Amino acid sequence: MHETVWTPRVTVAAVIERDGQFLMVEENTDDGVVFNQPAGHLEDGEGLSQAVVREVLEETARAFTPRGIIGVYRWRMAQGGRTYLRVCFHGDCAEPDPARSLDNGIVGTRWMGRRELADCGRLRSPLVLACIDDYLAGRSAPLHLLRDIPS
Repeated sequence: MHETVWTPRVTVAAVIERDGQFLMVEENTDDGVVFNQPAGHLEDGEGLSQAVVREVLEETARAFTPRGIIGVYRWRMAQGGRTYLRVCFHGDCAEPDPARSLDNGIVGTRWMGRRELADCGRLRSPLVLACIDDYLAGRSAPLHLLRDIPS
């Protein structure tokens, strides 16, 4: 008998703050247009830090420098039962590269305050505010906690 192995979807996200505003992406989903941190799935053969740098670049056209890890979050969607394991980073980004286009499905980027996000009613998931609140509380672990072990 062959057992099915349950596997969560591993994602990365970036909290990028400037003067009390957070860089958000506005993206098309099956549920309409929502706000999220620059975020996405870990790809095969990719390290977590590499993944977040790539995702920020693809979704915002900005180079990202991770400075620390805010947290690791497990979230199970009520509808459909998918489970996500999110590693959330904080760091700095450059200005957008005008030669780059945004990832398919990304409407645009926008700097937003925490209150504005909480009041907008259009967040991708509860992970959005959880990551921002943990960042604002000063939670940060060093990047050296992440290790990629070669084959």
